Amino acid sequence: MAVTHDRRKGAPRIKFDVPLNVHFMAIDGTWCRDCRMIDVSDSGAQLEFDGSVAGVVEFFLVLSASTHPAFRRCKVVWTNGNRMGVHFDKAVLGASLQKRNAAARATHAA
Repeated sequence: MAVTHDRRKGAPRIKFDVPLNVHFMAIDGTWCRDCRMIDVSDSGAQLEFDGSVAGVVEFFLVLSASTHPAFRRCKVVWTNGNRMGVHFDKAVLGASLQKRNAAARATHAA
C-alpha cells in the first residue's frame, strides 16, 4: 500500500499494491456485483470491474459484508474502459452516521 497525493485536490490517496475486493450494489438493492478498489481517498475511489458498467450513475460501494457492513454511497465522476472514478456522497454518510450514533447513545443510556 502506498500513500500518494491527488494533484487535483491535494487529498491523500491510498493506492493498494493488490486491489481490494469490494462490491457495488444498486441504490434500490436490485443487483450487486464484485469489483476491485484500486485506490481510495477521503472523497472518493478508483474502481476496476470485469465487463461493462455502462449506464451506472449512482450506487453503494460495499466494503464489508460482516455483521457491521461498511458502505459508501457513490456517484460516478468518470469512466475509462473497465475503470471508474467515484465521489463519495458525504451528505448521505453524515446522516447515516448521525442515526447510528443516536442509536448507540440510546442503547448505552438504557
